[in-house]
Amino acid sequence: MLRWILVLWPSFLVAGIAEVVFFTVVNPQQLYLFGEAVEYSLIATYSIGFLAFWLVCAASSLLTLFLQQGPADVNAR
Repeated sequence: MLRWILVLWPSFLVAGIAEVVFFTVVNPQQLYLFGEAVEYSLIATYSIGFLAFWLVCAASSLLTLFLQQGPADVNAR
C-alpha cells in the first residue's frame, strides 16, 4: 500500500501543477485532435487533461520506484 501512495500522491500533485500551467497557455476551446476541433465541455476537457497528466506522472513515479530497487529486492522475487 505504501508503494502505491509513493507513486500516486506525488504524481497527483505534479499533474495538478502541469494542468494549471498547460491550460494557462492553451485555450481548451481551441484544441484540435487529429485535425478536428475538440467539442467536449470545458469540465470534460479539463478532466481528461488532468487524467492524462496524472497517468504520465504516475508512470514516471512508478519507473523511479522500480529503478530504486536494489539487487536484494530484485532477486527476492
